[in-house]
Amino acid sequence: MNKMKNQKTDRWLEQMTRRPTTPGDAVADLLESAGLSQSELARRIGVSFSTVNRLIQENHRLSPEMAQRLGRFFGDGPRIWMALQQQVDEWDLLHASTEEFEFIEPLHKAA
Repeated sequence: MNKMKNQKTDRWLEQMTRRPTTPGDAVADLLESAGLSQSELARRIGVSFSTVNRLIQENHRLSPEMAQRLGRFFGDGPRIWMALQQQVDEWDLLHASTEEFEFIEPLHKAA
């Protein structure tokens, strides 16, 4: 069942013409809607301004700890935030060049 679900997700992500919304994009949109600054969010969730800014600027991936903080603050729980990050990671994986890894010999070659 999981293999079938993964295959459907892979096909869906491969067909997407743009990268999924990142957690940082979602945070930026929510802050704008609420009229809050990055500094105010940082203060209210107990992290530094630079932590919030790096997430919004996509210089850092979303951590489970930050997902907990954002989920608590925005009231939607951590899973939605982790799901956003997972979609971005999987899209990046499916759309990345594999040339730099071609030198790696598989442990067990198929016969």
